[in-house]
Amino acid sequence: MAKDVLCEVNTCTHWATGNKCQADEIYVVFNKGKQATTSEETDCKTFKPFK
Repeated sequence: MAKDVLCEVNTCTHWATGNKCQADEIYVVFNKGKQATTSEETDCKTFKPFK
């Protein structure tokens, strides 16, 4: 599991200086009606499809 989670959303209550996320857990969803196959189809810059 990643030890550092970066976030650029400085309007979030979990955001901290240095673009760090201080949330206890992360919940990621994809709501575009299909399975994501590229990082462009998500807002996750580290997305990699299963091979």
